[in-house]
Amino acid sequence: MIDDTDDAPERNVAWPAGAVGLAPVDLADAELLHGWLSDPVALHEFGSWPRSLTALTGRIERDMDDEDRDDFLVLLPDGTPAGFVALSGQDLAGGTAAVELLLAPEHRGHGHGGAALDALVDLAFGELPLHRLTAETHTGNRPALAVLTRSGFLREGTSRQACLHRGRRHDLARFALLRPEWDALTRPRAWDA
Repeated sequence: MIDDTDDAPERNVAWPAGAVGLAPVDLADAELLHGWLSDPVALHEFGSWPRSLTALTGRIERDMDDEDRDDFLVLLPDGTPAGFVALSGQDLAGGTAAVELLLAPEHRGHGHGGAALDALVDLAFGELPLHRLTAETHTGNRPALAVLTRSGFLREGTSRQACLHRGRRHDLARFALLRPEWDALTRPRAWDA
């Protein structure tokens, strides 16, 4: 059990991965996630719209019953929540899913994003019959572009003017990682950490 404060909910690390661990998101995490998702940088880069805590709690509750989506808190070795990752749109028959990643403002720029993405990718390819993972981000989101590239994702193209934010249209970079490309990576796997 890992606690980040005295009154934090107990969190079981379901997927230890060395530099970080992944723990399933629970309803008790709604307020924490709401704070991260309300950050102006996250709103812009994640392409999301600010929602109420009640709406987010309802979404978490629905997602917990959705077999096509898995959300995880990213926990540092001391149990501090640093962000979240998700596998969304899972199509096990087709072998596809999308990855999502968001770090808390105070944990950006410390390498936690790459560690979290690598852990999620290892979970997806190491435990699920997935063949293709995809990701999208604004073409100007340099940190996300770098994390995706370092984790082995290849840029497949650009969806021009696909996102409206702050009155402007933004291009989205589309990335993918295939199972054979993951197999060829020489980095240690999460289960080896």
